[in-house]
Amino acid sequence: MPLQVRRIAVSTAVLFFFAVSIIGWTCGLCPFSCCKRALAGAMLGYVAATLTVKAINAILVSAIIKNQADRKREEIGGGRD
Repeated sequence: MPLQVRRIAVSTAVLFFFAVSIIGWTCGLCPFSCCKRALAGAMLGYVAATLTVKAINAILVSAIIKNQADRKREEIGGGRD
């Protein structure tokens, strides 16, 4: 079963937002700079998570298809022996 792209990407974006904002706050940045950097980090996190989950889904679907094809091939080949 493929992973849910949007749910994982949004969770990752929220995590990135708070992580970058806390890092900026502890470094003594002004709130406006923290906000801009946190939003940029959230956007990058969203895009990175989306691409990563889509790649993982493609690998999983490919493996499932290959497994099903091998199983069918064994059933067909096993019946002839």
